Amino acid sequence: MKFLIAGLGSIGRRHMRNLIALGEKDIVLFRTRKATMPEDDLAGFPQETDLQAALEKHKPDAVIVSNPTSLHLDVAIPAAEAGCSLLLEKPLSHSLDRIDELESALKKGGGRVVVGFQFRFHPGLIKAKQLISNGEIGRVISAHVHFGEYLPAWHPWEDYRQGYAARADMGGGVVLTQCHSLDYLPWLVGKVESVWGFTAKLSDLEVDVEDTAKIGLRFENGALGSIHLDYNQQPPAHYFEVIGTKGSLQWNLADGATRIYQAEKKDWDVYQPSPAFERNVMFMDEMKHFIAVARGEVESSCPLEDGIKAQRLISAVQASNDSGTSIKLSNQ
Repeated sequence: MKFLIAGLGSIGRRHMRNLIALGEKDIVLFRTRKATMPEDDLAGFPQETDLQAALEKHKPDAVIVSNPTSLHLDVAIPAAEAGCSLLLEKPLSHSLDRIDELESALKKGGGRVVVGFQFRFHPGLIKAKQLISNGEIGRVISAHVHFGEYLPAWHPWEDYRQGYAARADMGGGVVLTQCHSLDYLPWLVGKVESVWGFTAKLSDLEVDVEDTAKIGLRFENGALGSIHLDYNQQPPAHYFEVIGTKGSLQWNLADGATRIYQAEKKDWDVYQPSPAFERNVMFMDEMKHFIAVARGEVESSCPLEDGIKAQRLISAVQASNDSGTSIKLSNQ
């Protein structure tokens, strides 16, 4: 297979390293040459600065879209029209505009999509989904996610003020950038019926986007959910809790473990990841899955439809904050 990587920042280079580790070396790099990272690890690979020329000249089978959020569709739509399969980093875009063009392009070209919500490949979340789906905590009543990070420490090798996460023109802001929970919470609990959201720029960080968000969700099954996001927390923290009629379940990124309390047993069971697990395992498993999807061997576990659902939730949070009302989702 031939791969084209569009965007060679942190995540693009991680995907590149993982491809190479998996024995995939037929890789073309689409560059704007605005990355702030060293060039050494890119040497020896063909580089193109014109996307259409890159697609026509190299005819890649698969394209990894890892450029800034607001530019995703500028790459994804032409690549889809050319018949490429896409590993499309989350979120799909900075808004719902042109998503229909992407859908049409994929129908025309016949490629497949994996949306880059890598937490779906975390063994703790996979276990949590299994336990919840099997009714181990009964019917879900409520769920809460806390996801706080300190933006300047996120990519310490670059000026955080120049990164896409800090800039509105690049599709930044804490809701777009840390939208993982807007994907995995419905994946765990069920479809969302309505959303409310409060977002604000509250910190002393030099950003022109919101750095704090409080989000409320009402699920179609009656459960209620809440999400906290921020760019300010030191030390960082990422965890969730799901409460059911027969117990509760917890997951924490700090140790990766999933814990379940069942009222009948009156005790906790703890499911630890393998001792070999580390952060890149999620991305490596995601890449293995993408390769299999692009080859037509398996169906995507995070298809475009799921990315659109998350994008609608993002837009609903923004609309709720702007209007001061809850937003009902009629077509999730």
